[in-house]
Amino acid sequence: MASIGLSASWLAQVGDEFKRDYMINLKQFLLAERSAGKAIFPKGSEYFAALNAVAYEDVRVVILGQDPYHGPGQAHGLSFSVPKGIPIPPSLKNIYQELAQDLGLQASDFSHGYLERWASQGVLLLNSVLTVRAGAAASHRGKGWEQFTDQVIRSLGAREAPLVFMLWGSFAAAKGSMIKGDQHLILKAPHPSPLSAYRGFFGCQHFSKCNEFLAECGEPIDWRVSPEDQ
Repeated sequence: MASIGLSASWLAQVGDEFKRDYMINLKQFLLAERSAGKAIFPKGSEYFAALNAVAYEDVRVVILGQDPYHGPGQAHGLSFSVPKGIPIPPSLKNIYQELAQDLGLQASDFSHGYLERWASQGVLLLNSVLTVRAGAAASHRGKGWEQFTDQVIRSLGAREAPLVFMLWGSFAAAKGSMIKGDQHLILKAPHPSPLSAYRGFFGCQHFSKCNEFLAECGEPIDWRVSPEDQ
């Protein structure tokens, strides 16, 4: 992973992690997967795409996912996001449904699943595990990525500037204990997966709560993904 670029702002926060045994072992695991002919998503240059999309000091909101999508062409390094032209996955459809209900947005505001516009406004779309074997959900869990993203969350939680953390599902909620400081807003709900969205994700109103919080210290997030199509 030494050949994979990570922005200077994040290297200052988590650069030492690359010297630790767990990260060295993770690199060897990924090399072994490739040597065995296993396809890994996303591609290597996109492992840290979420961090490279938003500088450490520019993060305003954190949305924490679990694993990258494991279908062809889906994962590109931003949690819940897919490139334009790829069908919108079920969990993201549910996120859009909650957004529409919460903020009164229209279906035309979500014509695709590419969430770079959120990242450009300071939304860190981070997965807890940054890689996955093609066609095998959760196949790279427990290999070291969780320790790395734990440190990312700790570093953000230590910031004086207030942040919003959206933690969806028990996997993400477990990271909440790493967020120190009462200046931050921590929002928890069930995961937007079709298996759990009706248990409390729908109606959680995280997006309006987030924007109300952000409006006290700056600009709210424009959650539309496709205003350019209108």
